[in-house]
Amino acid sequence: MHEISVKSGSRNELIDVTSGLQALVSNEKVKEGICVVYCPHTTAGVFVNENADPSVKSDILRQLEKIAPANAGYSHAEGNADSHIKGALVGNNQTLLVSDGRLQLGTWGGVFFAEFDGPRNRKLLVQLIEK
Repeated sequence: MHEISVKSGSRNELIDVTSGLQALVSNEKVKEGICVVYCPHTTAGVFVNENADPSVKSDILRQLEKIAPANAGYSHAEGNADSHIKGALVGNNQTLLVSDGRLQLGTWGGVFFAEFDGPRNRKLLVQLIEK
């Protein structure tokens, strides 16, 4: 298992981790297989979406804030219930195919770490399974 460190700079932030994951696949010389990415934090997540246009990230964050606004009278005592809800909506894992040594993402696809309770030092756990 491998670990990728992620440092967020704000409470809600989407951080492109595609290049770090691809570097790991390349360094481990995986030609064909699977790259499983797991986020062990309950107020964060990981997902695949477009990474070419930065407005996609702001659109996603804005809509998640509408779905689970901060300070909406939640029962959770720590004051970060919205972060838990956003993390649950985004999800905590991705399974990515590797072919010819490359992550198989769409033309504009990227892998994002989603921070909802930052700024923090976080990690993603990565398991590479070679065919």
